[in-house]
Order: sequence, then C-alpha cells, then structure tokens
Amino acid sequence: MADNEADQTVKLDKQNSAGPAPEAAPVSGAAHPAPARQSGATVSLPVSSVLMGAVATLFLVLAAVFGFLWISAKGDLDEKNAQAADDRHAEQIATDYAVGAATVNYQDINAWVAKLKANTTPQLANKFDATAPKLEQILVPLKWTSTATPITAKVISDDNGVYKVNVFVNVSSTNAQSPEGAQTTVTYNVTLDQKSDWKITDVGGVDGALPLK
Repeated sequence: MADNEADQTVKLDKQNSAGPAPEAAPVSGAAHPAPARQSGATVSLPVSSVLMGAVATLFLVLAAVFGFLWISAKGDLDEKNAQAADDRHAEQIATDYAVGAATVNYQDINAWVAKLKANTTPQLANKFDATAPKLEQILVPLKWTSTATPITAKVISDDNGVYKVNVFVNVSSTNAQSPEGAQTTVTYNVTLDQKSDWKITDVGGVDGALPLK
C-alpha cells in the first residue's frame, strides 16, 4: 500500500516538473484577417492649384484675343496709312499739273502746251494739240502772262484707283488790257488713274485761268 502511494507521488512530481502544456498554434490567416479592399480611389487636389490652372488658362485666352485684335487693328491702320499716302500722292501730282497749266508766257506758247500735256494720257495730249493753235491766237495778241501759286488740293473721290482731285491755285496775270495785273482763284479738276502709273486722264477748269470767257 505504501509502495503504491509512493509511485503516484513520483508520477505527479514528474508531471509538475514538465511545465504547462504548450498552447495550440494559431491557424495561418485565421487570427488576423486581411482588411477588405475599397471599391474606388479618390484623388484630392489643393484649391490653390485649381485656381492657378484656371488663371493660366484665362491668360492664354486673353493673350490670343488681344493678339487677334492687335493684328486686326494693325492691318486697318496700315490700310489707312496706305490710302492716306495715295491721296497725298494724287494731290501732289494734281497740284504740280495745275500750277504748270496756269503758268503762261505768250512769248513761249509751246512751253505752256508742253505743260498741259505733261503726264497725261495720249488721248488727252491729243486734245491739247488740237486746241493749241486756237489758244495761241488769243494769248499772243493779248500779251498774256500768268503765274500761279497753290492754295490747297483735295481728293474728292477714289473709284478703284481713279482719283478725282480739286486743286485751288492763286493766279496772278497781266495782259495788254490790264498791265497793272490782276489776281484770281482758279479751281482745276484733275482726274488721275493710279493703275496707269498715275497718268492724268482728264482736266477741267483750264479755261478759268485764261481769257476765254
């Protein structure tokens, strides 16, 4: 009996000396489940970046608009400057012609007729050749002399390069009947064709400076 109790005591002592039983190992993936994935992603931008992008786009649009307006305005200005230059050119040619046409010396009628024909079309020059003998018969007996100074000239119309210019000149004349001289203002109506190298195609008012009335 005593021997049985001793054996049980030894067995208990062995069990106690062996330590606590080891814990069961966790099953892989069971203790810490993976978080569920979200269905969609969200990207956020700072408000300042959005504003800067909008401002940059606005500047680009404004630059394009101002660039177009500047080019258009420059084209209009260039066209106006070109038209003004053509007007001045037509006025100068017409003025030079009018001064020459109003300057007469009865002792040199041929020189005066040459001035009448200067820079004119052949058709107009032929008309002056036809009337020159009749004019000579009037001017030489009267001993007519006249000089002219320009007052002003103005383009009154421009029809596809055909310019009509009014030229005002002051004419001082002397003749056998009025040796003391006289002054009068004469208007010449000069028509020029830009496409024909600015040739004069018609002249009106020539008789205003002559004793043909």
